[in-house]
Amino acid sequence: MDLHHKETTSGEILPVVIIGNGPSGICLSYLLSGYAPYLSVEGCHPNPLLHSKLSERPHLSLLEQDLEYLCEGLEGRSSNPVAVLFDSLLLPDSDFGLDHTSPLEWRYEPERAVPHLVLGKGPPGGAWHAMEGSMLTLSLANWMELPGLKLKDWMRDKRRNVRNDRATPAEIASYYEHYVSQMNLEQNFACGTTVTAVTRESGQQDGSPPCWRVSGLQRRDGEILGDGCSVTEEVPFSLLAHNVVLATGTHDVPARLGVEGESLPFVCHSFWELEAAIARGELDQSSDPVLVVGAGLTAADAVLAAHHLNTSVCHAFRRSVSDPGLIFNQLPKLLYPEYHKVHQMMTQQQHQSHPLDRAQNLRRAPSSSSSSPSSYPGYLSFPCHRVAAFRPDRKCVLESDSGEQTVVRVSKALVLIGAHPNLSFLRDNGRSLGIDPEEPISCRRNPIDVDPITNMVLAADGPGMYAMGPLVGENFVRFLKGGALAIAGDLWKRRNGGQEAVTPDSRVDRRRDARVLNS
Repeated sequence: MDLHHKETTSGEILPVVIIGNGPSGICLSYLLSGYAPYLSVEGCHPNPLLHSKLSERPHLSLLEQDLEYLCEGLEGRSSNPVAVLFDSLLLPDSDFGLDHTSPLEWRYEPERAVPHLVLGKGPPGGAWHAMEGSMLTLSLANWMELPGLKLKDWMRDKRRNVRNDRATPAEIASYYEHYVSQMNLEQNFACGTTVTAVTRESGQQDGSPPCWRVSGLQRRDGEILGDGCSVTEEVPFSLLAHNVVLATGTHDVPARLGVEGESLPFVCHSFWELEAAIARGELDQSSDPVLVVGAGLTAADAVLAAHHLNTSVCHAFRRSVSDPGLIFNQLPKLLYPEYHKVHQMMTQQQHQSHPLDRAQNLRRAPSSSSSSPSSYPGYLSFPCHRVAAFRPDRKCVLESDSGEQTVVRVSKALVLIGAHPNLSFLRDNGRSLGIDPEEPISCRRNPIDVDPITNMVLAADGPGMYAMGPLVGENFVRFLKGGALAIAGDLWKRRNGGQEAVTPDSRVDRRRDARVLNS
C-alpha cells in the first residue's frame, strides 16, 4: 500500500496502526479484519473447568468474553495469562505431545472489522525473511502457524515431503507471506516503511480527541532509467491513529558485551557475518579457532556451522553447562538432536585451567583437549567465562568466574548474546515503558510493562498504546497469538462500550497480581 495517499492532511484519524509486520502484526490484522473465534458446537476442551466456562456463553466470541475470568486457574509456559489461554484453545495439551482438535471455530463477520494499517520494513513475515534458510526451527511446525491456515497442509500443497514436525525459516517466512494473501489482508499492509517517530497529539480546538501521530519513510520505486533500472526513493508519511500497537520484535540491534576492542574488524555480532565469511572462503580447517560467545540457539548454530567446516571452535559462555536455565537443558533430546549434540560438546570438552594456559596461544587447544572416544575434535568450551578484552592482534582474553584469565588467538569472534528491539522512534528508545524504566527494553530482562489482560502499555503517554510479541517477553509464535487476542478483545469492548473503564491504578494492580501468580 502506498502511504502517500494516506497522508492525513485532512485530519483523518485511523482506528489502529500496527508497527511491525511479523507474525504478531499479521495475527492481530487477521482478528481486526473480522475473523472471530467461537466455541464450536462439537468443541470439547480437555480441561473440564475451562470447557465449562466457555460453555456458559457459547453464543459470544472470545473477543466479547471476560478473558480474565477464562484465564483463572490456567498454567502454561508463558507468563502472560491470555497467551496461555489462547494457546490452550488453539493447541490443547500440546506440551504433553498430544494432538487434540481445537474446540474453536473461526467465523468471518465483516461487521466486526476495524480499519487498520500494518507497517513493516520488508514483506509480511518480518525477521523470518532474514533468517538462515535451511536450519530447522526450534518450535514444532504447528506451533508456528496462524489461525485459519494449517501450516502442514500448506507445506503439503507445496509438494514438500513432510517427514519432520519442524520447518525451516525459509518455509515459515513464505508461509506468513502467503497467509496475508490467502486471508485477503494485503490491503492492510504497507511494506517498505520505516517508522521514525510516534508521538502523542493533544486534542484540537475543533473538538477532535487526542491521538497518536506515526511518522516515517516509505520506499518507492521512482523514475525508470535508460538501463531499465528504477531509482528507489524514500517518501515521508505521517498518520494519525486512535490506537498504536508496538509489534516490532527484538531482532533489530545485536546486544554487545561492552568490552575493550569489541569494535575491531574480526569481532562480529550476527550469525550472517559468519555465513558471509564462509561464503568468501575465509574459514577452513587450517584457520585459527573461531570464538563463539553465548549459550543460546544462535550461538549453537554458529558452533555447528564452524564445526562442519572442520574449523576449530572456542565456545565461551557465562552459565555452567548444568544450569537449568540453559536452553539446551529444556529441549527434548530426540526432537532436537543437533542442539543436544552441541550440549554434549559443551559438557564433555571443557577447558581445564592450567598455570601455563594463562598467557598461551591456544590455536591447538581445541584439538588437544581430550582423547576420549566421544570427543569432538576441534572444539573446546569455556563455561562460566566472560570476555575481558579483544586485542588488535586477534587475541581474546577470557576470564573465569574465579578471575583466572586465558588468552586465545582466533580468526573470528562471534558475539551472539541476543538482541535489543529498535525503538528509536520512541522517546529515549522506549526505556520508560519497561518494567525497569532505568534499563533498556529487552525481551528477557526488561520487557515492556503491559496490562496482562489487554496488553495496553502501562507507562504510555496516553491511552491507546499496546505492545505484543517479543516486546512483552513472548519469543515463541505459539504464545504471541495471545497478545493479538488480548488487544483485539480490548479494542472491541472499548468500541462497543462493553467494558468498564480501566484506570491506570487498576491496570498496575492487575499486573502485580499476575506477577505474584507467576513467581
